[in-house]
Amino acid sequence: MKKTLFTTALSLGAVLTLTLTGCGGGSGAAQSPAPAGGQTYRIAIVQQLDHASLDEIRAAIIAELEARGAKEGFTVEYKEYFGQNDPTLLGQIGAQVAAGDYDLVIPIASMAAQYMVTATEEQNMPVVYAAISDPEAAGLTGIDRVTGTSDALNTPFILDMMLAYNPEVKNVGLLYSLSETNSAAPIAQAKEYLDAKGIGYVEKTASAASEVVSAANSLVGQVDAVFTPTDNVIMASELAIADTFKDAKLPHYTGADSFVRNGAFTTCGVNYTELGTYTAGMAIDVLQTGVIPEYHVMEGGIITVNTDTAAALGADYSVFASMTSSPLNEVVTTEE
Repeated sequence: MKKTLFTTALSLGAVLTLTLTGCGGGSGAAQSPAPAGGQTYRIAIVQQLDHASLDEIRAAIIAELEARGAKEGFTVEYKEYFGQNDPTLLGQIGAQVAAGDYDLVIPIASMAAQYMVTATEEQNMPVVYAAISDPEAAGLTGIDRVTGTSDALNTPFILDMMLAYNPEVKNVGLLYSLSETNSAAPIAQAKEYLDAKGIGYVEKTASAASEVVSAANSLVGQVDAVFTPTDNVIMASELAIADTFKDAKLPHYTGADSFVRNGAFTTCGVNYTELGTYTAGMAIDVLQTGVIPEYHVMEGGIITVNTDTAAALGADYSVFASMTSSPLNEVVTTEE
């Protein structure tokens, strides 16, 4: 991505008096303590939908914005918006952000980023996105005012985990949503991997919660394991399908630890608190320097296992310990 200076003017030493209006699902205005005589930055934070990983990212973003402000003597005034995975609502949020005199917007997840980039084009507003697995496929590269963080998935490694645990896998369920750009590349990679290994697969897609439950049920009896990438639609229903897979003794391998905390078997991915912290740091750097850097791919390699699910499956997951230099991250099921 080409580096450039964005044109939003930031008047050093000016402190704005702001009244932030609400939006469907959004919370009230919040800000870090105001240092005397410091710069004030206005930031919109747009979360595509509610689920554990995106909540974790948003909390880390806010914590880092406030920590940097307190340390460096500037004020961050931010407004949170929640899109509920609804294109119509995200379009409305985009219009409010574009009209809201913000200095920068931080969208969390692909659809939110796409809508915010489109909505703020006329204002030339900087966009620093969080957790985009494939920025190029999402159409978020090559835009001078757009950057952010990627949680790109190492699909072959997760499937290596699957075979390390059960070398006798014959058929794999691929459970994902066609509406998620995050899923396109990993599913293509999974098919290529499985074809090369001579392993069959059954594809099931869903676009709503009821369809996710139906798709999960239909995999029972057809496959030996299930793989889902960092798919926000499936993640939002993980609690509803986890027992189905556990009862059928089907290990569910996924693209993010939020799935695992909601009952999936295991994943290997990034630390979402670190991703949120890094995203906030990029946003502040953009505001302070005007320079838009290349997007940043977060380092992964963290294997997370749900010990409740492992017990229900009768799974000895010790084989995973030899596949990473980091300790296994063991979690239990939480309804978040």
